[in-house]
Amino acid sequence: MSVIGIVDDDASVRLATVDLMNSLGFCCDAYGSAEDYLASTRATRTSCLILDLNMPGLNGIELQQRLTESGRGVPTIIITAFPEEGTRARAIGGGALCYLPKPCRNEDLLECVRLALGGDNGLARGEDDGRSQ
Repeated sequence: MSVIGIVDDDASVRLATVDLMNSLGFCCDAYGSAEDYLASTRATRTSCLILDLNMPGLNGIELQQRLTESGRGVPTIIITAFPEEGTRARAIGGGALCYLPKPCRNEDLLECVRLALGGDNGLARGEDDGRSQ
């Protein structure tokens, strides 16, 4: 079964994202920080990551980079309350499949999760499709 890892320091956003994904039939593991995710024995079972960009300690892009460098790359969706073009370019350039502004539409997040889990919606990674702002 596919497991979605949700890493966000904002407990309300983290819980809302878990609730949404669970309601759609996905199994989730939630973490309050990148460091909590890295320390978890369950992290190796993650099929897809939804990462907050701005967190204390390692941010979402830094976690994504660390996983890639260690050979544990995981399809990643970056969400942020402070979308900026330069940051979007860094996230997508580093391998993120989607870069979504908070609050993101449930449909956009679901589409990104399906893409991360192997669904093909015809979009090239990083293409400006209205989701990567």
